[in-house]
Amino acid sequence: MSQAKVDRYKAEKATRKKTMKKEKIKNTIAAACGTVVCIAVIGWVGYSAYGYFHTQQKSSTPTQTEVNLDALSEYMNTLQTADTTAEE
Repeated sequence: MSQAKVDRYKAEKATRKKTMKKEKIKNTIAAACGTVVCIAVIGWVGYSAYGYFHTQQKSSTPTQTEVNLDALSEYMNTLQTADTTAEE
C-alpha cells in the first residue's frame, strides 16, 4: 500500500464511529418520517371513509329509481312465440 492509502485508511478508521453514528441517526429519522406519513395516509383514508358512510346513513329519504322494462318484456315475448312456432 502506498503511504497515501495508509493515511486515508487511518483517517477513515479514526472517524468511523462518528460516521456510523450519523448514518444510524439518518436511517432512524427516515424510518420515523416514513412511519408518520403512513399513519397520516391511513388516518386520512379512514376519516374520509367514515365521513362518506356516515352521510349515507343520515340520508332520511332513500333514492328511488324507476326502470322501464317494456322493451325487455317484448323481447322475451317474441322469443317465446318464436319457440312455440318452431315446435309446431
